[in-house]
Amino acid sequence: MCFVDLEKAFDRVPRGVLWGVLREYGVSGPLIRAVRSLYDRCQSLVRIAGSKSNSFPVRVGLRQGCPLSPILFIIFMDRISRCSHGVEGVRFGDLRIVSLLFADDVVLLASLARDLQLSLDRFAAACEAAGMKISTSKSEAMVLNRKKVECLLRVKEEILPQVEEFKYLRVLFTSEGRMEQEIDRRIGAASAGMRTLQRSVMVKIYRSQLNLPDDLRSYPYLWS
Repeated sequence: MCFVDLEKAFDRVPRGVLWGVLREYGVSGPLIRAVRSLYDRCQSLVRIAGSKSNSFPVRVGLRQGCPLSPILFIIFMDRISRCSHGVEGVRFGDLRIVSLLFADDVVLLASLARDLQLSLDRFAAACEAAGMKISTSKSEAMVLNRKKVECLLRVKEEILPQVEEFKYLRVLFTSEGRMEQEIDRRIGAASAGMRTLQRSVMVKIYRSQLNLPDDLRSYPYLWS
Protein backbone atom coordinates (compact mmCIF):
# COMPACT_ATOMS: atom_id res chain seq x y z
CA MET A 1 0.00 0.00 0.00
CA CYS A 2 1.14 3.52 -0.72
CA PHE A 3 -0.58 6.40 1.06
CA VAL A 4 -0.15 9.41 -1.21
CA ASP A 5 -0.36 12.99 0.03
CA LEU A 6 -0.74 15.80 -2.49
CA GLU A 7 1.03 19.04 -1.72
CA LYS A 8 -1.48 21.88 -1.16
CA ALA A 9 -4.07 19.94 -3.15
CA PHE A 10 -6.91 22.48 -3.37
CA ASP A 11 -4.58 25.44 -3.83
CA ARG A 12 -2.59 23.91 -6.71
CA VAL A 13 -5.38 22.97 -9.14
CA PRO A 14 -4.66 24.81 -12.45
CA ARG A 15 -7.94 26.30 -13.54
CA GLY A 16 -7.15 26.09 -17.24
CA VAL A 17 -6.57 22.34 -16.90
CA LEU A 18 -9.76 22.02 -14.83
CA TRP A 19 -11.89 23.66 -17.53
CA GLY A 20 -10.48 21.18 -20.06
CA VAL A 21 -11.32 18.25 -17.76
CA LEU A 22 -14.88 19.52 -17.34
CA ARG A 23 -15.33 19.76 -21.11
CA GLU A 24 -13.91 16.25 -21.46
CA TYR A 25 -16.51 15.03 -18.94
CA GLY A 26 -19.33 16.62 -20.93
CA VAL A 27 -19.74 19.92 -19.08
CA SER A 28 -20.19 22.65 -21.68
CA GLY A 29 -22.27 25.63 -22.74
CA PRO A 30 -23.99 27.78 -20.11
CA LEU A 31 -23.03 25.42 -17.27
CA ILE A 32 -19.27 25.66 -17.74
CA ARG A 33 -19.60 29.41 -18.32
CA ALA A 34 -21.44 29.70 -14.99
CA VAL A 35 -18.68 27.77 -13.21
CA ARG A 36 -15.94 29.82 -14.84
CA SER A 37 -17.71 33.05 -13.90
CA LEU A 38 -16.97 32.24 -10.25
CA TYR A 39 -13.26 32.45 -11.03
CA ASP A 40 -13.10 35.18 -13.69
CA ARG A 41 -11.17 38.28 -12.66
CA CYS A 42 -10.16 36.67 -9.37
CA GLN A 43 -7.67 38.94 -7.57
CA SER A 44 -5.60 38.62 -4.41
CA LEU A 45 -3.23 40.80 -2.42
CA VAL A 46 -0.75 40.34 0.41
CA ARG A 47 -0.99 42.24 3.69
CA ILE A 48 2.01 42.36 6.05
CA ALA A 49 1.99 44.43 9.24
CA GLY A 50 -0.81 46.62 7.96
CA SER A 51 0.79 47.24 4.56
CA LYS A 52 -0.94 45.92 1.44
CA SER A 53 0.58 44.89 -1.87
CA ASN A 54 -0.92 45.63 -5.25
CA SER A 55 -3.60 43.18 -6.32
CA PHE A 56 -2.58 40.42 -8.72
CA PRO A 57 -4.54 37.77 -10.70
CA VAL A 58 -4.87 34.23 -9.34
CA ARG A 59 -5.07 31.45 -11.91
CA VAL A 60 -4.68 28.37 -9.71
CA GLY A 61 -6.59 26.87 -6.81
CA LEU A 62 -10.22 26.26 -5.91
CA ARG A 63 -12.33 28.62 -3.83
CA GLN A 64 -12.12 27.74 -0.13
CA GLY A 65 -15.55 27.27 1.46
CA CYS A 66 -17.42 27.13 -1.84
CA PRO A 67 -19.83 24.13 -1.91
CA LEU A 68 -18.93 23.53 -5.56
CA SER A 69 -15.19 23.18 -4.91
CA PRO A 70 -15.24 19.58 -3.56
CA ILE A 71 -17.20 18.43 -6.63
CA LEU A 72 -14.76 20.14 -8.99
CA PHE A 73 -11.82 18.60 -7.14
CA ILE A 74 -13.34 15.11 -7.27
CA ILE A 75 -13.80 15.41 -11.04
CA PHE A 76 -10.24 16.69 -11.40
CA MET A 77 -8.81 13.81 -9.31
CA ASP A 78 -10.93 11.24 -11.13
CA ARG A 79 -9.27 12.31 -14.39
CA ILE A 80 -5.81 11.88 -12.85
CA SER A 81 -6.79 8.46 -11.48
CA ARG A 82 -8.11 7.24 -14.83
CA CYS A 83 -4.98 8.43 -16.63
CA SER A 84 -2.74 6.52 -14.21
CA HIS A 85 -4.62 3.19 -14.10
CA GLY A 86 -2.69 0.10 -15.14
CA VAL A 87 -3.04 -3.64 -14.70
CA GLU A 88 -1.83 -3.65 -11.10
CA GLY A 89 -4.01 -3.72 -8.03
CA VAL A 90 -5.39 -6.36 -5.69
CA ARG A 91 -8.22 -8.82 -6.16
CA PHE A 92 -11.28 -8.52 -3.92
CA GLY A 93 -13.74 -11.15 -5.04
CA ASP A 94 -14.49 -10.41 -8.70
CA LEU A 95 -13.13 -6.87 -8.43
CA ARG A 96 -9.63 -5.60 -9.11
CA ILE A 97 -8.95 -2.55 -6.93
CA VAL A 98 -6.09 -0.34 -8.06
CA SER A 99 -6.59 2.65 -5.77
CA LEU A 100 -8.79 4.20 -3.12
CA LEU A 101 -9.66 7.87 -3.44
CA PHE A 102 -11.53 10.17 -1.10
CA ALA A 103 -10.94 13.81 -2.10
CA ASP A 104 -7.14 14.21 -1.80
CA ASP A 105 -6.66 11.08 0.33
CA VAL A 106 -5.21 8.53 -2.10
CA VAL A 107 -4.12 4.93 -1.52
CA LEU A 108 -2.42 2.90 -4.26
CA LEU A 109 -2.69 -0.89 -3.99
CA ALA A 110 -0.70 -3.77 -5.47
CA SER A 111 0.28 -7.32 -4.58
CA LEU A 112 3.96 -6.89 -5.47
CA ALA A 113 6.41 -4.10 -4.68
CA ARG A 114 7.43 -3.66 -8.33
CA ASP A 115 3.78 -3.34 -9.38
CA LEU A 116 3.19 -0.76 -6.66
CA GLN A 117 6.21 1.22 -7.87
CA LEU A 118 4.86 1.16 -11.44
CA SER A 119 1.47 2.37 -10.20
CA LEU A 120 3.14 5.13 -8.19
CA ASP A 121 5.25 6.19 -11.18
CA ARG A 122 2.17 6.52 -13.38
CA PHE A 123 0.22 8.38 -10.70
CA ALA A 124 3.12 10.80 -10.10
CA ALA A 125 3.42 11.41 -13.87
CA ALA A 126 -0.33 12.04 -14.19
CA CYS A 127 -0.21 14.45 -11.24
CA GLU A 128 2.72 16.34 -12.73
CA ALA A 129 1.01 16.57 -16.12
CA ALA A 130 -2.06 18.05 -14.40
CA GLY A 131 -0.05 20.55 -12.39
CA MET A 132 -0.17 18.67 -9.07
CA LYS A 133 2.72 17.52 -6.90
CA ILE A 134 3.15 14.58 -4.51
CA SER A 135 4.45 15.47 -1.06
CA THR A 136 7.21 12.92 -0.49
CA SER A 137 7.61 13.94 3.15
CA LYS A 138 3.98 13.03 3.95
CA SER A 139 3.46 10.06 1.60
CA GLU A 140 4.23 6.66 3.12
CA ALA A 141 4.44 2.98 2.19
CA MET A 142 3.13 0.03 4.19
CA VAL A 143 3.25 -3.72 3.58
CA LEU A 144 0.38 -5.87 4.82
CA ASN A 145 2.24 -8.96 6.02
CA ARG A 146 2.68 -10.78 9.31
CA LYS A 147 6.43 -10.82 8.60
CA LYS A 148 8.39 -7.62 8.21
CA VAL A 149 9.01 -7.00 4.49
CA GLU A 150 10.96 -4.07 3.10
CA CYS A 151 9.29 -1.98 0.40
CA LEU A 152 11.34 0.89 -1.00
CA LEU A 153 9.10 3.16 -3.06
CA ARG A 154 10.47 6.19 -4.85
CA VAL A 155 9.04 9.36 -6.28
CA LYS A 156 11.77 10.37 -8.70
CA GLU A 157 14.89 10.06 -6.52
CA GLU A 158 13.23 10.40 -3.12
CA ILE A 159 12.47 7.26 -1.10
CA LEU A 160 9.16 7.22 0.76
CA PRO A 161 9.24 6.23 4.43
CA GLN A 162 7.85 2.79 5.28
CA VAL A 163 5.55 2.65 8.31
CA GLU A 164 4.01 -0.05 10.48
CA GLU A 165 0.68 1.75 10.88
CA PHE A 166 -1.26 4.51 9.15
CA LYS A 167 -4.57 6.23 9.85
CA TYR A 168 -6.64 6.54 6.65
CA LEU A 169 -10.02 8.30 6.87
CA ARG A 170 -9.77 8.03 10.66
CA VAL A 171 -9.31 4.22 10.50
CA LEU A 172 -6.04 2.81 11.79
CA PHE A 173 -4.37 0.27 9.48
CA THR A 174 -1.44 -1.84 10.71
CA SER A 175 1.12 -3.80 8.72
CA GLU A 176 0.04 -7.03 10.43
CA GLY A 177 -3.57 -6.48 9.39
CA ARG A 178 -4.82 -6.57 12.96
CA MET A 179 -7.78 -4.44 14.01
CA GLU A 180 -7.60 -4.80 17.80
CA GLN A 181 -6.02 -1.38 18.28
CA GLU A 182 -8.64 0.28 16.05
CA ILE A 183 -11.46 -1.54 17.87
CA ASP A 184 -10.08 -0.41 21.26
CA ARG A 185 -9.85 3.16 19.97
CA ARG A 186 -13.47 3.10 18.79
CA ILE A 187 -14.67 1.62 22.08
CA GLY A 188 -12.80 4.36 23.96
CA ALA A 189 -14.28 7.08 21.74
CA ALA A 190 -17.80 5.64 22.16
CA SER A 191 -17.37 5.40 25.94
CA ALA A 192 -16.20 9.01 26.13
CA GLY A 193 -19.21 10.09 24.06
CA MET A 194 -21.59 8.14 26.30
CA ARG A 195 -20.09 9.72 29.42
CA THR A 196 -20.56 13.18 27.95
CA LEU A 197 -24.14 12.37 26.96
CA GLN A 198 -24.85 10.89 30.38
CA ARG A 199 -23.65 14.04 32.16
CA SER A 200 -25.80 16.18 29.87
CA VAL A 201 -28.89 14.03 30.51
CA MET A 202 -28.31 13.97 34.27
CA VAL A 203 -28.02 17.76 34.38
CA LYS A 204 -31.40 18.07 32.63
CA ILE A 205 -32.96 15.58 35.06
CA TYR A 206 -31.58 17.45 38.09
CA ARG A 207 -32.91 20.75 36.75
CA SER A 208 -36.38 19.38 36.13
CA GLN A 209 -36.60 17.63 39.51
CA LEU A 210 -35.11 20.30 41.77
CA ASN A 211 -37.10 23.23 40.32
CA LEU A 212 -34.12 25.58 40.59
CA PRO A 213 -34.50 29.36 40.47
CA ASP A 214 -33.77 30.99 37.12
CA ASP A 215 -30.50 32.56 38.32
CA LEU A 216 -29.05 29.12 39.14
CA ARG A 217 -30.23 27.54 35.91
CA SER A 218 -27.60 29.56 34.04
CA TYR A 219 -24.78 27.69 35.82
CA PRO A 220 -24.98 24.08 34.57
CA TYR A 221 -21.40 23.34 35.61
CA LEU A 222 -22.53 23.29 39.27
CA TRP A 223 -24.31 20.00 38.53
CA SER A 224 -21.93 18.41 36.02
